[in-house]
Amino acid sequence: MAKENLVEVVNLKKYFNVGKNKVLKAVDDVSFNIKRGETLGLVGESGCGKTTCGRTILGLYDATDGHVYFDGKDVHAMGKKDKLNFKKDAQMIFQDPYASLDPRMTIGEIIGEGMDVHFNLSNKEREEKINELLHTVGLNQEHASRFPHELSGGQRQRIGIARALAVEPKFIVCDEPISALDVSIQAQIVNLLIKLQNEMGLAYLFISHDLSMVKHISDRVGVMYLGSIVELAPSANIYKKPLHPYTKALISAIPIPDPKIEDTRKRIKLEGEVPSPINPPAGCKFNKRCVYAMDKCSQITPELKELEKDHFVACHLY
Repeated sequence: MAKENLVEVVNLKKYFNVGKNKVLKAVDDVSFNIKRGETLGLVGESGCGKTTCGRTILGLYDATDGHVYFDGKDVHAMGKKDKLNFKKDAQMIFQDPYASLDPRMTIGEIIGEGMDVHFNLSNKEREEKINELLHTVGLNQEHASRFPHELSGGQRQRIGIARALAVEPKFIVCDEPISALDVSIQAQIVNLLIKLQNEMGLAYLFISHDLSMVKHISDRVGVMYLGSIVELAPSANIYKKPLHPYTKALISAIPIPDPKIEDTRKRIKLEGEVPSPINPPAGCKFNKRCVYAMDKCSQITPELKELEKDHFVACHLY
């Protein structure tokens, strides 16, 4: 039986006014869905709009245009009661595990804050649940009385995960949750997220520019370039058979642990700078850096089309 969609993003746009008659198109006509219990990885270079997309989905930013549906309800048109339920069901793990935790609050207070809003727990129930969550994320109850500055980066990110889990969500936006951590800690955090997903049936939007980690955790992967999705496919398909020239370049940059294969492999190097999202090129936004660019690429914006089953690509080559 196919899983139903939990999150549906339809033609989402988020623009920012950045001065006199200047508009930064951070998210430009993006559409995808996330099923219950599924992880969608969102990858692309820094500044391509991944984080803005995640924040707009959660309603932290108002959408300029388009819709985000959660359990069939439009996130940006919800009433007060639905909005409160949505804030419980959809949480975020932030990129910087230090900046996202209040330095004046103890770990117990940070984790318990959401419970106080959404649940009516006695002090004993609250304390038990905080201790249980600390244990779930690999810490112990004595951490509850500490402050964020007393913990390591990996421990702080575990607190961020515990805080997100405290209100029993269905969906979590993981915004580069491992980029600020040591390599040795990164795998622990990703494995923890996978374990929690299997136990709790969580759906994730996993935002990252670490393609090898995205491959490890994601069921499907969306590739973003200058605010638009250029390719969307099951994880195995994207890595075995990338179709968009930009995706091919990204995949070719992933290091392979076998030195013999790595030495003989040809890496695709992109020429030129990423254009400004304030003044993107006409037509396909990638046309200035693409070795396959044709005349129509600078005139007509390619649509995201299903080329093979569940494999979508926006490119005039196909």
